[in-house]
Amino acid sequence: MGRCEGKVAFISGAARGQGRSHAALLASEGADIIGFDLCGPLLTTGYEPASWQDLEETERLVEKEGRRMIAFRADVRDYHEVKSGLDAAVAEFGGRLDIVAANAGIVTYGRAHELTDEVWQETIDVNLTGVWHTVKAAVPLMIAAGNGGSITITSSLAGLVGMANTVHYTATKHGVVGMMKTLVNELGQYSIRVNTIHPTNVNTHMLHNPGTYALFEPDVAQPSREGAMQNALGMHVLPIAQIEPIDMSNALLFLASDQARYVTGATLPIDGGASTKF
Repeated sequence: MGRCEGKVAFISGAARGQGRSHAALLASEGADIIGFDLCGPLLTTGYEPASWQDLEETERLVEKEGRRMIAFRADVRDYHEVKSGLDAAVAEFGGRLDIVAANAGIVTYGRAHELTDEVWQETIDVNLTGVWHTVKAAVPLMIAAGNGGSITITSSLAGLVGMANTVHYTATKHGVVGMMKTLVNELGQYSIRVNTIHPTNVNTHMLHNPGTYALFEPDVAQPSREGAMQNALGMHVLPIAQIEPIDMSNALLFLASDQARYVTGATLPIDGGASTKF
């Protein structure tokens, strides 16, 4: 029997990257999945957006594990889109909702005094307000189901330390830690646990794009993946430049399972020791 047998998990940003990995691993441990993604571009990000085909591939991977996934398109900035999609999916699963992974997020870079209002606001709207919308839609359903449960919010290394050229991103990732700590105190009476996970660089589209490479190689005319990852080695105590999505999913699985039944209010770094060096 899997560690999430018979449970239902809700994942934002499920089309690819960490969200896809979360869906596949939780399904392999017995969970059915509800997942959504914007499946389209944003105004300020420079990397390729996820697509509906990406979300369908996540669904295929879940079904390969013998579980069911209900996928829908929604923008985390629009609470009513998130709520209507989740309400319908939970009804199909008989009212059950046990696990929430508030995973959707974006990243861009720039010095604080040079950021445009548009870049600042879009990051706040997706990374902070979007997490609130995800949790706000899920919590009443979890309380009504009466099974307790787990909410895990994806923060970042930048939710534990201050990182140059990311003031907007860092503000959101610190912000969700405060959100988590408040939710811990509000939801404990319902046996709903809330934690944050804090990755260093993760091998996804959010890392591997020209904007990020330029951050790691600021003095190079044409930054490369190889050069950027070589410089990223210096961030960590362990000899790594990045982690894999499954490393995040393994942490999420632990927090969602009964193995972590008394773990709430934790800020769990999966960062190769990077947070000790800042």
